[in-house]
Amino acid sequence: MARVSAPGSRPAGAGVAEPAVPPPAAAIDVARLRVAIARMARWLRRHELAGLTPTQLSALSTVDRIGPLRLGDLAAAEGIAPSTLTRLVTVLEERGYVERCPVPGDARASTLAITSDGHAVLELIREQSTILLAGRLQTLTDEQRAALAAALPALEQLGEADPGDPRSR
Repeated sequence: MARVSAPGSRPAGAGVAEPAVPPPAAAIDVARLRVAIARMARWLRRHELAGLTPTQLSALSTVDRIGPLRLGDLAAAEGIAPSTLTRLVTVLEERGYVERCPVPGDARASTLAITSDGHAVLELIREQSTILLAGRLQTLTDEQRAALAAALPALEQLGEADPGDPRSR
């Protein structure tokens, strides 16, 4: 596009710096990003610390994050059927990671709360996952690590709770 000069001024491009035009937004291959995130998450969950399955670990983390909650609320938050939840909670109870607490005024209802052993096992898993990831980061070049460091704010924003998704509360 040609620039028009005012009378008595220099023609466009004659020693005058052109205003910086921001480059177009970087194209992101969303499918590649999704696959990379899914593979990384699967790799981090692959180790079987504490003998928990990914579903059991997710439920335990939800109880830890949300606090005591009814079984139906946990099933909804995790997106699993109540019958599946019953088996899952039984395993977590048998290992001493959660406990059922009666709801005052409702003899049939109970809430699920994390125990100190549950907190301890989550902390162990988080520490071990961090160690595994730190080791994996060492296989990257300095430039790749710098790119990941620069991308952290955007990745954190993408991972923030979605108010419309009950699993993220």
